[in-house]
Order: sequence, then C-alpha cells, then structure tokens
Amino acid sequence: MHRTKMRILALASCLMISTSAAAQGGPSLAGKTVRVVIGSAVSGTYDLLGRLLARHIGRYLPGNPIVVPQNMPGAGGLVAANFLANAAPKDGTVIAIFNKGVAGAAIAGVQEARFDATKLTWLGTPFTETGVCFAYNRPTLRVRSLKDALERELLVGDPGAGSSSHIYPKALNILVGTKFRLVAGYAGSPAIYIAMERGEVDGYCEGIDGLTAKRPQWIPDRQIIPLLQGGAAPNPDLKDVPFVVDYARNNDDRIALEYLYAAEGIGRPFAAPPDLTPNVATMMRSAFDHTMRDSDFIADAKRQGFDPRPENGDYLSALVRKMSGTPKPIKDRVLELSK
Repeated sequence: MHRTKMRILALASCLMISTSAAAQGGPSLAGKTVRVVIGSAVSGTYDLLGRLLARHIGRYLPGNPIVVPQNMPGAGGLVAANFLANAAPKDGTVIAIFNKGVAGAAIAGVQEARFDATKLTWLGTPFTETGVCFAYNRPTLRVRSLKDALERELLVGDPGAGSSSHIYPKALNILVGTKFRLVAGYAGSPAIYIAMERGEVDGYCEGIDGLTAKRPQWIPDRQIIPLLQGGAAPNPDLKDVPFVVDYARNNDDRIALEYLYAAEGIGRPFAAPPDLTPNVATMMRSAFDHTMRDSDFIADAKRQGFDPRPENGDYLSALVRKMSGTPKPIKDRVLELSK
C-alpha cells in the first residue's frame, strides 16, 4: 500500500512538472536543439555574448534542450535578423543576437532590412550602452566641457562612414552645434586611441564600455574629459556629464537626438521570431529573464569582462515602438546625417 501511494505521488509530481512546463512554454523542448544565431563573425562582443547565453539558457527552457551557437554574419547583422524574421521556426528553437543598429535600419526603411522591427519577439539585452564624446586631457587642450565644444573646434578621430564614431560627432554638429572636426584615415578605435596619446587628434566618440575596455584607467586617472553622453536615458555612473538630449536647440532636434541614440538603449539585443504563440513567447522571455539572474551566468559574464545590467523584452519592445513612432521627416533627416 505504501509503495502504491508513493507511485501515485510520483506520478502526480511528474504531471505537475509537465503541466507547469506546458503552462510556461507549451510543448517541451526535450530532445530538441535550440540555436542561438549570432549575427557576427567569431570573436567580438556579440559573439561572446551569444555563446555566453547558449551555455546557460538551456537550464531554463522546458525539457532542458541542447543549445548551440551558430554564427550567421553579414550586412552588419541584417542577414541574421532577416533569417529570424522570415525563415526561422516559431517553436522556441531559435534565438538571435545581432547589431544594436539593426532595428533602427529596419525602421528607417533600409532596403536590405526585410522585416518589421516592431513584430520581432524581443527577449531583452544583458546591458544597455551609453555613447560618450571625450577629449584627451593634455595641458594645451582648449575644449574641456560641452560649452567649450560649442565654441571651439575639437579634432575628433574618425574610423570611417557607417560607424557610430563617425555618425555621432557629425550629427551633433548639426543637431546641437558642436564644432567637432572629423579627422579620417584611421583603421579603427585602437589606432585612434594611440593617435590621441600622440597628440594627432584631441577627442573621440564611442560607447563607454568600449572606452573602459580599451583604457580602463583613463576615466579614474582623469586622462580624459567626458564632454557629453547620449543614450536612451542618462547613465547614473556619469551623473556630472551633460546628457546631450537636454541640449537640443528645438523639439525636432530633441526627437532626432532621441532617435539617433536609441541604439545605445537597445544595447546587445536578443530576439526570437515574430508571430509566436503566447505560450512560446512567454517561455522564451521567461528563460531569458531567469538566465540574466542566474549566478553562474553572472559569474561567467564577469570572467569575460561583462557586467550584466539587463533589461527585459518589454523594455526593448517599448523602445522599438517609440523609435518606430518617430515622424518620418525626422527619421529621414537622421538617416541622411548618418551617411
């Protein structure tokens, strides 16, 4: 009798687990393979983050499926995003991470973006970003504040068209009135950092995470002076650095700046295909959220130099909808400034 009761209790327990899994995400993913599609080549931040998620999210997907990373580079992340939107199965077996500018490209009507960014199932981002423009703190420096940058020319390193480090200072000259003079001919940010140290250029615009990764002592040692910051919201770690949106000269310029810097708020986004059933969408968002809070995931992230400050899928969806609602003339204006 005792053994019979034990079997009944065990069966009831299994049924409860099965019912719970179904409630969270529909059919179990047991025995299936989940792909984390990475819209960039091997190495680099997006690749590292995609592989990081792949190592941990399986514990929070019903049935504990095998999770494997798959690189799908091309067109700055658009190849992966197009696959996710148009070809990926809608059963919970595909997650993608791609460039933070992909959503903005689709919203702006870039021809190669064959999807509606508002329809993707946004899962979240491990962290948002903040764009900063800064000057190298040498005795001869004449631009030591945003006010100075509005009055005096600052030589700014330029890694080439298409990069945010080219787009931001160019757009700020129009939308805010800064006097950044772009100096081209550099292969990338490492070369520009060396050029700043040599005195060839005086400043640069880049994400704060890139700055601290390449020169971790520059801010604490006051080797540079942050002139301004931009993003979806002010960065609390840069409380004394002007938030550039507050310096727009009129309402249209303010909206343009918000649209321009929205990609920083998107951070390093993970998404699933559009048109998922509610159960599958809930399952995937829940798995992502639990992974972001997982102590093993956090420790693994920190070993690779990341400090997770996650935002969830609702946050990303709201930000993308806000971007999409930007008046077309302003989107067209920002797109033109970005060339």
